[in-house]
Amino acid sequence: MSLKSISDKKEQKIVIIDDDVDLAQLLEEFLSSFNFDVKVIHSPKEGIEFLQTNDANLVVLDIMMPEMDGFQALRKIREFSAIPVVMLTARGEVTDRIVGLELGADDYMPKPFEPRELLARIQSILRRSQTSTVLLDVIEFEEGLSVNKLKQEVTINENSIHLSTTEYEVLLLFVEHPGEVLDREFLVENIRGIKWQSYDRSVDVLVSRLRSKIGENPTENRFIKTIHGVGYKFIGVPKN
Repeated sequence: MSLKSISDKKEQKIVIIDDDVDLAQLLEEFLSSFNFDVKVIHSPKEGIEFLQTNDANLVVLDIMMPEMDGFQALRKIREFSAIPVVMLTARGEVTDRIVGLELGADDYMPKPFEPRELLARIQSILRRSQTSTVLLDVIEFEEGLSVNKLKQEVTINENSIHLSTTEYEVLLLFVEHPGEVLDREFLVENIRGIKWQSYDRSVDVLVSRLRSKIGENPTENRFIKTIHGVGYKFIGVPKN
């Protein structure tokens, strides 16, 4: 199946927030040719305001911007939305990726990049989001955690928890494999479909961020236990 045939199934809205006018125009033209509805905004503040009042399926967010960098913008976006975010940066440093993931980014592209690679990553994220929405049932645990797979809603003691797409995916992997040890390779293959380097702490950062959002106590884990040298195990007790 071609890249174009995948996106032809349904037009989806992508918001590009980047002060690089030439690159933003190139991406707008390229993504539009694959049947995406593309909105380009050069100001991060205007981009945040737009997302607060308009629906979108994914954001492409540049890190290096003058009035507000992408990390600050992502932090503000995560205050009100779990929309998938792909971050762009000219520096290409591992620390940028770690910080972005800690703040809730779903993927990361160092500049310069091939537009077709960005397209493939966008389609992968959107495909995972669409797949998740058709799953049925609610998974509940004695510790107060509830995952509604139909609505992609997560609550702790009936309080809503806002997760990014990637955070939700890794939580879903855990709750669907309770009591099983999931190694880092399994998590990488099932979350993104791309290989991270062995020295990359991205998986650990992602799990750490998820733990924080679901209220894990560092000294007493209720849900996710670290299996040193291997990976993680979900230890929540399912309700009957």
